[in-house]
Amino acid sequence: MNTRERLLGALKGIQLDRVPCICPGGMMNMVVTELMHKTNVMWPDAHTDANKMSKLAAAVHEYGMFENYGVPFCMTIEAEGMGAEVNLGNTKFEPRIVSYILETVSDYNKLKKLDVKAGRAKVSTDVIVRLKFSNEGVPIISNLSGPISVASSLMEPVVFYKELRRKNEDAHKLMDYVTNQILAFGKAQIEAGADVITISDPSGTGEILGPKYFDEYAVKYINKLIYGLREVNKEIPIIVHICGQMHRVYHELNKIEADALSFDALVNIKEVKEQIPDRIIMGNLSTYALEFSNKEKIRTMTKGVLNSGVNIISPACGLGTQSSLENIQAMLATVKEETHD
Repeated sequence: MNTRERLLGALKGIQLDRVPCICPGGMMNMVVTELMHKTNVMWPDAHTDANKMSKLAAAVHEYGMFENYGVPFCMTIEAEGMGAEVNLGNTKFEPRIVSYILETVSDYNKLKKLDVKAGRAKVSTDVIVRLKFSNEGVPIISNLSGPISVASSLMEPVVFYKELRRKNEDAHKLMDYVTNQILAFGKAQIEAGADVITISDPSGTGEILGPKYFDEYAVKYINKLIYGLREVNKEIPIIVHICGQMHRVYHELNKIEADALSFDALVNIKEVKEQIPDRIIMGNLSTYALEFSNKEKIRTMTKGVLNSGVNIISPACGLGTQSSLENIQAMLATVKEETHD
């Protein structure tokens, strides 16, 4: 069984020889500075150059870090395409929003239309095509930023969260527009040859929104995105990552129509399995530990995550760029050792 077959099988709930070990990309970036030096491919150049992005994405698998390719390496492409200003960072820091385009949700008509045939959106889809052409059984995971996270990157987040309540009608108009732009990017990724799509919505947490607004905004627009993607390919596997604690929103969370749900390190996987049984669960080795611990501790923690019952093992969030290859490789090596009889 190759790594693509194993991951697709896990997403369907099939009993496997062992769980896959992946890091999707996007918010859950897997590129570290040590890998850049190994390959002589550096950020920020790799964010805007298809050749360099392809080489870094492939190196993650070649250096025994994870069992997938994943692009892009950040979650600012959608917001940038709609008009936000982005700093592309450096070898230690990912791209980040430095200037908003909106002052209020009511200004949604000021947003640009995301052009998937230009800029970094096109770089990402070009990379998917390249990886697909050279693929030898390695799954290609493409990434979308979730609707709440993109919307709150277009304006001051504190104002955005307040206006979800105070300007409900315009907030929905903004969310609908934003979701449609993300969907256009996702459709282009599917057409380019992505095997799996991950939607990461770290700003759409139940802790911030509470059950009512988590359901009204996060669940509603993530599902709108999922339904739209499946109009292009009804079989496309979709992973959704939500940050934060889940205690207050398990009922609402279970409405998300993804193939797998991914969680932060602070979430107890055994509790998740009890609260939402029969769901495919991905997670959730601490990225803090991967950066600051040692390989023996990583081996122990990896076994703990495996014993919690995850169907797919991965870091809980994006890796710190100063994480060592040795620690990351220890995670995958441990997973490979823990095979089923």
